[in-house]
Amino acid sequence: MFGLLDYFKMGAGLAAGLLLYHLYAVTIGYPSAAREARAGYVLLAEKTAAEATAAEMERQRNAAAQATEEHRKRLAAAERAEQAAKDTLETEIQSYELQLAEKNRACAVTAADRDWLLRH
Repeated sequence: MFGLLDYFKMGAGLAAGLLLYHLYAVTIGYPSAAREARAGYVLLAEKTAAEATAAEMERQRNAAAQATEEHRKRLAAAERAEQAAKDTLETEIQSYELQLAEKNRACAVTAADRDWLLRH
């Protein structure tokens, strides 16, 4: 039916067909699949990076808000302590002036002197 030469022709045709398919796959098929895979990967990588950036910004915003709140609390506590110290000083001054008045003695320090001492 077929001769030896016919089998060689069919074998050569099959080899040529496989070679053409291989050339097509290497030049067109595989690179396009790789490009598509990279394109999807790039989008995924960009999305992941954007999410990480947003999470970091959120963390920094929360840390800044917490630090601001702590500073506000410390400032309020310092103001209360300062006011308490002023009130205690005023009470001591009034008590001393009352003691002097009970002993019929006068304080030689005037209000202006007292204000100057409190400022310095």
